Amino acid sequence: MLDKANEGSNSKSMSIIATKGTLDWAYPPFILGTTAAAMDMKVTMFFTFYGLGLLKKELNLKMSTLGNPAMEMPMFGMHMAMPNIIGGFPGVDKGVTMMMKNLMAKKGIASIEDLREAAVESDVRLIACQMTLDLFEIKDTDLIDGVEIGGAATAIEVAANSDINYYM
Repeated sequence: MLDKANEGSNSKSMSIIATKGTLDWAYPPFILGTTAAAMDMKVTMFFTFYGLGLLKKELNLKMSTLGNPAMEMPMFGMHMAMPNIIGGFPGVDKGVTMMMKNLMAKKGIASIEDLREAAVESDVRLIACQMTLDLFEIKDTDLIDGVEIGGAATAIEVAANSDINYYM
């Protein structure tokens, strides 16, 4: 029998563990998290290690071609692969970052700052890893407002009670 009190609502929940802090790795957790929140899911995002930087008030996200052999950029009317060796040259990472930011702006893709704000406005639960804060000597005052502090036990408890779990 259909529960009239929950009719039209989605009682599912999602947890996301974000471990990476580069521009390209910042998008998946925020896109999935804000989309799930828009679908009335209860969303918790746990930020640890380099992913913790995504919660800093001041973002300076970068990209690198190193370790990313699948990286292709649309240039000169085709898709050009970025060989790993190119990343070793001075200024390449800065150039690739600028190219990606320009491409995203041209295509109308929201910035990480905008997606992060949407997460906060959608009541996505944002948790910063206490151990990572201590390890990298980051103060909670360096983080955006509304972030909770928690540890591995918090992340495990959330994941154990979630319908969908992502690790990125």
